[in-house]
Amino acid sequence: MRLADIVGELELDVLVGPTLEEEVTGGYVSDLLSVVMANAKEGQLWITLQGHQNIIAVAVLVDLAGVIIAGGVKPDPETRIKAKEEGINLFTTSLPAYETAGRLYGLGVSG
Repeated sequence: MRLADIVGELELDVLVGPTLEEEVTGGYVSDLLSVVMANAKEGQLWITLQGHQNIIAVAVLVDLAGVIIAGGVKPDPETRIKAKEEGINLFTTSLPAYETAGRLYGLGVSG
C-alpha cells in the first residue's frame, strides 16, 4: 500500500513527507530503539510514542518508510529538522499506538 493512501485513511498529520508515493512493506510498533533496530524491516512504517531525534537515526539505519508518532505526542523541533535533512517521512496522530496499529493492520498492512 502506498504511504499516501495510509496517510489519508488514518488521517495522519504530515510533518515531513518527501516520499509519500513509497510502498509500505509492513508495520512495526515499539518504543525501544534497540528493538526496532534489531527487528524492524526495510520499508516498514514504525509507530512509536517517542518524539526525540534519535527515532530519525533509527529510521535511517533500518531504511523505514516513515515514522508515526502516536498518542498526540509532539516531536521535538530538532526531530522535524533531522527528518527533513535525512528525507524521512514523519507523521503524528492523536490516536493511541494500539489503535493506530490496529487500523494499519485493518488496511492490510501486516507486521
